[in-house]
Amino acid sequence: MKQLFEHLELLAPAGSYEALQAAIHAGCNAVYFGLEGFNMRAKTAAPFQLEDLKEIARRCHEANIKCYLALNTLVYDRDLDKMKIIVDAVKESGIDAIITFDLSVLSYAREQGVEVHISTQHSISNIEAVKFFAKWADRLVLARELTLEQIKALTQKIKKDHVRGPSGRLVEIEIFVHGAMCVSVSGRCGMSLFLFNTSANCGECSQPCRRAYTVTDKATGKQLNIENEYVMSPQDLCTIGMLDEILDSGVISLKIEGRGRAPEYVDEVVRCYREAIKAIEQGTYNKEKIEDWNQRLGTVYHRWMSEGFYHGQAFKYWSHGANSKATQKREFVGVVEKYYPKISVAEVKIQATDLQETDSCLVTGEQTGVLRFILKGMLIEEKKSVQAKQGDVVTFEVPERVRRGDKLYKFISSKNP
Repeated sequence: MKQLFEHLELLAPAGSYEALQAAIHAGCNAVYFGLEGFNMRAKTAAPFQLEDLKEIARRCHEANIKCYLALNTLVYDRDLDKMKIIVDAVKESGIDAIITFDLSVLSYAREQGVEVHISTQHSISNIEAVKFFAKWADRLVLARELTLEQIKALTQKIKKDHVRGPSGRLVEIEIFVHGAMCVSVSGRCGMSLFLFNTSANCGECSQPCRRAYTVTDKATGKQLNIENEYVMSPQDLCTIGMLDEILDSGVISLKIEGRGRAPEYVDEVVRCYREAIKAIEQGTYNKEKIEDWNQRLGTVYHRWMSEGFYHGQAFKYWSHGANSKATQKREFVGVVEKYYPKISVAEVKIQATDLQETDSCLVTGEQTGVLRFILKGMLIEEKKSVQAKQGDVVTFEVPERVRRGDKLYKFISSKNP
């Protein structure tokens, strides 16, 4: 069991520098991210550019974590040259691996000596498929439709049959543990392309499955309004209450979905799962802690929570709704103008909503990541104040360093508990 925790990886999404720093500070072991042009979250995240690769690798390796580029869209003939430029840049920058689905990327990356992880889009579900892809890749992301029993059987067969990747080590298995699930589950869907000419397989999904529909019986003309039953929209995956079972399955990497979600989502989810892993390792994983983690996970964006397919009951988790059920949401307040390091005080100009002493606050920034705190010690023109309004310049204590240009938010109760 000790060896399991030494090699276990908590893999976090990074859709921005703010989310990247949040993931690092919260305790992940690795991050994955996308680039403009080959990004499966092109419509929901502001992808990094080619010139960001070296900076991402630098930040991650200085923090002793790994970084993987998700280059998992379809690649057409017109894209081949650009794809090769990206793979070459990955090799030069020191990015640790590429997550891919398209065989042209797989082939070229191997030619260049770049480590490859096979995307869940290949729906790897049996040992023969594992052995086939092990010729090309050191890690496989399994199909999302598998149960824990099936996953454990695969990891045991890998050890028994000594299935090794190009590096010579046993093939590693990665699965999703938290975040959004797609109606097509492992990621291959033509619905958006058919309806809106925006291909999900090229990262441009318009999410028509999360809309309300009216079903018409063509024989009678009668219609059934299913506005409140989102029959094609699954709940979000949440496995923190069964994480001990997941670790027992023999997987090596626990993947959090969410490159299109906010930095505070990344921060809270990574922190909760890191705490849960530590609790399992120390033998203190229990019902009370699970309830606390679930409560905290409920404060950030989600579409209700489910265990996915892991216990073989996934379809009961469909149709609860399309939008976030988070118990909190953030409101923009203003921008940090100065930071006084000797006294740990920030100066902010209030640009939007009012601010009050004891508000629960959040600061995000490309270097800061995510910083949460309860507002205290607020001053306006060097006088104590319990409230600030639009146009005021305020100072207040912060628990860690912030930077000019960082954004200040406050949390308020959501109307969607």
